[in-house]
Amino acid sequence: MAGSPRILLLDDDAAFLELYKEMLGKHLTSMPEVKTTTSAPRALSMLEAEPYNLLIVDLNMPKMDGLQILTIARRKYPHLRLVVLTGVRDEQFRTRAYAMGVDQFWIKPESDQEIGLFMESIESLLSREAQGGFRGVQSKSLVDIIQLECLSQNSCVLKISNGLIDGKIWIQTGEVIDAEAADLMAEPAFQRILGWKTGSFEILPPDPERPRTITTSYQGLLLNTAQAFDEAASQLPASAEAEQGKATFALAEIAQWPGVECVLSLRGKNAKDYYGLEDAAPVAEWLRDTLNNFQILADRLQVGQLQQVIGAGPRRKVALAAFGDAKLCIGFGPAVTAEQLKETFKNILTKWVS
Repeated sequence: MAGSPRILLLDDDAAFLELYKEMLGKHLTSMPEVKTTTSAPRALSMLEAEPYNLLIVDLNMPKMDGLQILTIARRKYPHLRLVVLTGVRDEQFRTRAYAMGVDQFWIKPESDQEIGLFMESIESLLSREAQGGFRGVQSKSLVDIIQLECLSQNSCVLKISNGLIDGKIWIQTGEVIDAEAADLMAEPAFQRILGWKTGSFEILPPDPERPRTITTSYQGLLLNTAQAFDEAASQLPASAEAEQGKATFALAEIAQWPGVECVLSLRGKNAKDYYGLEDAAPVAEWLRDTLNNFQILADRLQVGQLQQVIGAGPRRKVALAAFGDAKLCIGFGPAVTAEQLKETFKNILTKWVS
């Protein structure tokens, strides 16, 4: 979309619309074009008629509430940024909105400081490139999410999934107090979670009884994590051949797990590695189609990002997973039980993404 970014602001309070139209249109450096409406059906018509970068929605609307609007907008306009700006202080609404893929959830500001934070967050959202990150499936980085929660002095638990492994970050009154991911705890877990480039998240109610294991400020945590990533990047193999050898070795190691008969890994559109297969091409095509079809179904059911697919047949059992643009397929022998398959696959995924 060329030119200035375009914002559509939906609220049933006309005076509120005029105030925020002026603030957003005149005080953001991106100088967005802001249009407003008090009608939810009218908002949908406006979205249909011309493209917008950002939709800001109140939850408490007559006839059609904000969550219904968000559901339709997410399905029809997947690249549209979504922000909730509401006076409703309800954790259930907040959790549902984030699960649906909104980029930000704001209680209507009541002070100059809160207005300033809101304006800064909208500016950042408009300037961010629409690629990678977290939304339910995609939209923003975990750094953005954590900074937003901490700057707002919120207390909550962030539950994060990269499609393969779940992690949690505990935030209490704007400070990160604990984290866990797989077999890691505290700051190492925090660093592991921030290494995930895509995934889904939901915001759970706060856990005031959670013991504090992280005493570093959230700014210090983010700085330490960035430095750790820089050090790790400097030690990466220098050539594509080295990376290929590392991937092939990892698959050969996975193939040694009990019950595993074959392994196929896809990266991007063309790159693939496999072990235990004579002809990987048809399996690779089937893997892509299967994961894509299940993700389409997940989107229609509004259940979030696809994590795993497990299937069983008379001759072989299969387990599939997606991680960003990487995909994994593992074939198990028929003697492997369902419980053994789930446990083995979980352990393999932990190793695959580490």
